[in-house]
Amino acid sequence: MKTANIDRVEAAAYKIPTDGPEADGTLSWNSTTIIVVRLYAAGERGIGYSYGHASAARLIDSKLAAIVKGRDAMAVTGAAEAMARAVRNLGRRGLVSMAISAVDTALWDLKARCLGLPLFSLLGSVRQAVPIYGSGGFTSYTVERLQSQLAGWVGAGIGRVKMKVGSQPAADLERVRAAREAIGSEAELFVDANGAYDRKQALAKAEAFYRYGVRWFEEPVSSDDLAGLRLMRDRAPAGMEVTAGEYGYDLHYFRRMLEAEAVDVLQPDATRCGGISGFMQAGALCQAYGLPLSAHTAPSIHVHPCCALAKARHIEYFHDHVRIESLLFDGAPSPVEGCLRPDPSRPGLGLELKDDEAARYAV
Repeated sequence: MKTANIDRVEAAAYKIPTDGPEADGTLSWNSTTIIVVRLYAAGERGIGYSYGHASAARLIDSKLAAIVKGRDAMAVTGAAEAMARAVRNLGRRGLVSMAISAVDTALWDLKARCLGLPLFSLLGSVRQAVPIYGSGGFTSYTVERLQSQLAGWVGAGIGRVKMKVGSQPAADLERVRAAREAIGSEAELFVDANGAYDRKQALAKAEAFYRYGVRWFEEPVSSDDLAGLRLMRDRAPAGMEVTAGEYGYDLHYFRRMLEAEAVDVLQPDATRCGGISGFMQAGALCQAYGLPLSAHTAPSIHVHPCCALAKARHIEYFHDHVRIESLLFDGAPSPVEGCLRPDPSRPGLGLELKDDEAARYAV
């Protein structure tokens, strides 16, 4: 095999407006920023990305690029470990981890391209497709838009959908009732409070939501409140799963969450937890604890590692990220019969940045 040393690193940020005001239980926003990394070696180009603040691109340029440049593109683990060591005094979690995640994913994409393999094949696939759930249902939506969005996904063959709750607790039950009415009795209905409730509120909401067939309660309390999550898991109605994990930035976070028996399903995010490397480690932890894993957002990335993890249940088909990935990347997968399937004919992640389109949104 030809030598494949990384000779160039590029990072850029793009800010894409939402298609309307969006809010969840604790935040509101009108745009989403994606940080895109491209690595070059042996005539190949690897791509990775994260969602966060544009300053992550500056961090990659000023700190991480020098760490990976010149390294063997085949030695991804060594590069990932070197990045983790180099940021000790910057703080490993949050923005730094998002920057590392984008670079790590680009490293895996580059390695797969150098080998002429789709990433899911390089990782060792256990399945060819992964179920998804439609995710949006923002608290800023009117009831009519909420119903239209969720029913649209179900009508397109996606048998499970998720809505936001928590910003106006008094209105939540009526919105859940309206959502159930729109999607019918067979589709699965998930709710996500983004940590908006306190423990007593969350317990009461769980009982009320259960009457409308809600079987998935995401972050009913803060994901930092492991005792509160454990309380919810123990006290929620039988059949309702308590889930969290999207704010995990390293393996220690996930280990603490699972040791506390705080969740029924772990939700790691490769754009935050250290890229493909961190996501696969979280998958191994789920395997050890016998718990399922559900990928948080970024479906075009997560389809590959989820095809390679035995405990992966599904991927969040998040409204914002679906729009952005379809807008900016050639090769972004589209659902078929409620699943995403990576293209085995395209090496790596199978994605190519549409430079002309992306330039319109450059920060």
